[in-house]
Amino acid sequence: MPQVDRTGAAGHGAVRTILAAADRGYKTILTLKYPYNRVAFPKVGSAEFEKQLARTDAVLPLVMGKVDILVIGNEPFIESRQQDWDANFNEFYEQLARRVIAYRAAHCGKDCKTRLYMGALNHIERPAWRTPATERWLSFIKATPELDGVNLHPHIRAIEESKPFLDYVLPRLRPDQKFIVTEFSLVWWWQANMEKPAPAAFLAQYGFPAGTQNWQVIAAALKNPFPKPQWDAFLSASPWFESRKHYLRNQMKLFNDTGRLAVATYGFKQGSSMSAEWGPKKVPWLLNSVVAGRSVQPNPDGSSAFNYAWIDDFRALQKK
Repeated sequence: MPQVDRTGAAGHGAVRTILAAADRGYKTILTLKYPYNRVAFPKVGSAEFEKQLARTDAVLPLVMGKVDILVIGNEPFIESRQQDWDANFNEFYEQLARRVIAYRAAHCGKDCKTRLYMGALNHIERPAWRTPATERWLSFIKATPELDGVNLHPHIRAIEESKPFLDYVLPRLRPDQKFIVTEFSLVWWWQANMEKPAPAAFLAQYGFPAGTQNWQVIAAALKNPFPKPQWDAFLSASPWFESRKHYLRNQMKLFNDTGRLAVATYGFKQGSSMSAEWGPKKVPWLLNSVVAGRSVQPNPDGSSAFNYAWIDDFRALQKK
């Protein structure tokens, strides 16, 4: 949202792109992100708070009634400091939600296409993140009939860790409310394996020194993208990845079995930030991506190659 000051709401890349996608007939979700993870959280009624209301007011006329889902807040607990998780934190987002709800009622009507969610909760598998502020967050959603539910971001080490998200959140919502998942992955499991030796047979076959670590193999692929068979050989020979290659299918079954999932979206491409300053401690988001445009050479027709393992299940899930 602070970027709106520089570009204007209509000129913001996210707004332009989401509207273009909607015009082409795609279903769309737009998230309003209010980052305060490096500075003090603003007090409700302060000049900084009023700035955020003004930024929100500038975006709403452009997207209301055009996007399918509008999410109020991106990752509010991550995008704020822990010492700021107090009553004012909740009041900040509650007032923003009321502002959005009032605008929709006044300008889009009862049958407005745009549904409203609050988002997104992280790390619910950790008891330390189930705070009074988290409880109030969900209580507000439950008590607000205009809200369809909550967004969840389960980035986890094992699929079992996604269950506490559902066990904690769903009983705290109304029975008619649902959840969306705009991010999910096993990224912390990938990271736990980055500084371990890559498969010895793979290293020998492709001329890497014995003992080369997984992050170093990926570094080589980012410097000089691998042919797809080489990238696939690396991941398929790695038990930490091969044993999780149906994670998409398994995770979606867990979500769908609740009967309360509205929509889930998954990371599609390897962005530039994923490969920048690559090193042993870099979070390996790029292993999540369905399309591997940075670690794998393009296809003969110039298109980006699919990342190993994900594409078959990804396609099958679309058909469902």
